Amino acid sequence: MALASGLVVANSYYAQPIVALIANDLDASTTSVGLVVTASQISYAIGLALLVPLGDLLDRRKLLWAMLIVTGVCLAVMACAPSWQVLASAAVLVGTGSVVGQLLVPLAATLAAEAERGRVIGNVMTGLLLGILLSRVVAGLIAEVAGWRTVFLTAAVLMAVAGIAVAALPTSPPTTELTYGALLRSVVHLVADEPVLRWRIGYGMLTYASFGVVWTSIGFVLAGPRYDWSDAGIGLFTLTGVAGALAARGAGRGVDRGYGHQQTGLMLAVTAASFLLLAAGERSIVAMGLGVALLDLGIQGTHITNQSVFYPLRPDARSRLNTAYMTTYFTAGSVGSILSVLVFASFGWSAVCVLGAAFPVTGVGLWFVETRFRRRDQHRRGTSDLRDGADRGLMGT
Repeated sequence: MALASGLVVANSYYAQPIVALIANDLDASTTSVGLVVTASQISYAIGLALLVPLGDLLDRRKLLWAMLIVTGVCLAVMACAPSWQVLASAAVLVGTGSVVGQLLVPLAATLAAEAERGRVIGNVMTGLLLGILLSRVVAGLIAEVAGWRTVFLTAAVLMAVAGIAVAALPTSPPTTELTYGALLRSVVHLVADEPVLRWRIGYGMLTYASFGVVWTSIGFVLAGPRYDWSDAGIGLFTLTGVAGALAARGAGRGVDRGYGHQQTGLMLAVTAASFLLLAAGERSIVAMGLGVALLDLGIQGTHITNQSVFYPLRPDARSRLNTAYMTTYFTAGSVGSILSVLVFASFGWSAVCVLGAAFPVTGVGLWFVETRFRRRDQHRRGTSDLRDGADRGLMGT
């Protein structure tokens, strides 16, 4: 599942570092080819909203196979595209199909034993995040050696590898008999009915917004007069985030042991603290690298903790729970990216770091509010147990 998640989610990011190469070859402007990247991201959000809920309505293995086949064919079309318009059209379908990982994570939560559910989710999510982080570097290296078309041709072949991984999965019978329309409406009802999910959506949005803030503008700093790095150098620098992603892998174990709430506060604080190093990174590349590693540790740690906490809420609706969470998650990341561009253009990198830090700092404040509610409810029940096993009952406030 980790392998398939990483291979498929990478499809939405391959085009980012090779926009100039594609534009030159297709005799198009970089702005036009940039729409390919935008199309992939927008269609990914559409896939989250419209396809991921089907994981509760259909056999997930059959659904995954269908999505992988369509995605593989569209990647082959991208590799042979005669114009940027054809490339962008195929990219829309590729981006939509790239939500395979968001179907696999709820399935992993369903298959895992309760005592190890957090660890399993952490493993799958680590594979997914590594796919995002490594995709840009891999695309740049392949394009430099064999051309940009080979990037998408290789990706098409890798969909067959992902298909082999999916073939090893057991069948998963539907967990609901709702119609498709009722299924989509039920996502909104889940948010209204589940207080724990609402808290976790808040934490996820606040951390991923800071991710969008940093990664949208960091390239401007590294390519600027202070460092003057090439695109390849900037691409390799993104690997510093891998250390943080791997370190966050163990976050699920903390939830398994009942420390999800305490761990959430720690990860939010780590995310906020990373911006002190990122701000210093304007003058020190070592500080920048450490800041990126801490940022990815905090964001990924919060993310894995969130999913490990809310999946047990409704075993019959795990795909829809993930839809509600991930749709708002990526929306917040997009907002962070837009704000980052505006702030960097007007005030520079230091202001970007202040903006980025504001989100997790708000998250820490939200965590203290939740802590107060939990303690009040526990006092009413005559218990001092702060562990997450009681989350659903405690968070009715």
